[in-house]
Amino acid sequence: MADHTFHHALKILEEVCIGCTHCMQACPTEALRVRNGKAVLNKNKCVDCGECMRVCPVNAITVEQDDFEDIFKFKVRIALVPSVFIGQFARNIPTRKIYSSILEQGFTHVYEAEHGVNILINAVNSYLDNRKEIRPVISSFCPAIVRMIQVRFPNLAENIMLLKAPLDIAALSYRKVLNERGYNDDEIGIYYITPCAAKIAAVKSPVGELSSAITGVIRLDSLYNKVYSSIKKEVNSSCIVPEKEQLKPREMTWSLTGGESRFINGRSLAIDGINNAIEFLEKIENGSISNFDFIELRACDESCAGGILSANNRFLVSERLKERAKQYKLDKKEGKIINNKTIRQNTEYLLDHISIDEVKARSGLMLDEDMNAALKKMEKIRQFTNYLPGIDCAACGAPSCKTLAEDIVQGNAKTLDCIFVQYAINRQESSEKMNDQMEKIWGTEKLNKLAGS
Repeated sequence: MADHTFHHALKILEEVCIGCTHCMQACPTEALRVRNGKAVLNKNKCVDCGECMRVCPVNAITVEQDDFEDIFKFKVRIALVPSVFIGQFARNIPTRKIYSSILEQGFTHVYEAEHGVNILINAVNSYLDNRKEIRPVISSFCPAIVRMIQVRFPNLAENIMLLKAPLDIAALSYRKVLNERGYNDDEIGIYYITPCAAKIAAVKSPVGELSSAITGVIRLDSLYNKVYSSIKKEVNSSCIVPEKEQLKPREMTWSLTGGESRFINGRSLAIDGINNAIEFLEKIENGSISNFDFIELRACDESCAGGILSANNRFLVSERLKERAKQYKLDKKEGKIINNKTIRQNTEYLLDHISIDEVKARSGLMLDEDMNAALKKMEKIRQFTNYLPGIDCAACGAPSCKTLAEDIVQGNAKTLDCIFVQYAINRQESSEKMNDQMEKIWGTEKLNKLAGS
């Protein structure tokens, strides 16, 4: 059985947390609780989607990255940049200037992650042809979605496409090229500039692979601040003009919603936003959606343009990438385009290494490994859920009455954690004024039920 521990990029700063429950109620896998006035994470349930970080009012949730100074441990230092990084900058800032400023920060090479797309498109369509018995095939592009399926929809794990994402293909290709130039692996540092927490987790503990070709991760917003500051101050005086292999339009927009699905042979659908993705996964699981060949699911609104580490508005980033794709045609006419030699010369090697191993379900939401015991617990949960008020106020430190019932059955909470149960039982000791107010809000019938009257 696979290890049940995920690497997590999201970290809760206990000294900052005020226990407000915003994160707990936003979490799509119910991985958070409030205990002793602080948010507490269940690591087996968390999928690093970052929804908790989005809603935290005091910035008590952060995302780790590798120490930037670590890049200097390597002789060759590659910034593996997603196209959405380029989209952070205004259209009047040339891509070459952005590249040049990245090199000024200490990297020796810049390479865009979507260079792996062309190989992947053909590989996906071949995969669909060879796996006709599994429908719909679910994209493996978004690691938060992959983890979501492992944890919350384990029966759909077999639907996940067993192919690497573009960033992994690009890293594998560039590492091979550098090996052929005489560099050993311990001299090569490939750092992915990530727009989200889930991709950090995917690099640190990849699904379907023992290890990643990527050395480490740098937050997109962190590098953006460095590069933008350099450009704004015009300290980029050395005028480095890096070798630049231009992305094609379909590569530039691959990380946006619909970037994958429109190149798939057969009926496909693209969905973004974690809650929308959950809704469709539920429909797939219950069989109400079965006549699609391919489903592209992205956890963030506007996909990677809306990642929690994006430095700019997701709609602006998306628009800039689409405009960049249009500019490609003009550049091509003027002879400014350099073909993607790195990927092309490694096609055979990459196709041999493009697959990942079976994606296994996780037991993050499993009540018990013994089926009979699990069924008994399910019945107890139903009974406790019916007993509790159904208000979902989160005052107990769980996101809903149902999750409190689950915690009670699992021995992680008590019935009296519900403040309404406490009040209903101790009404005789409460003041007449408080009784009148509580009955006015919640009704006598509900309070009598909780008190066992």
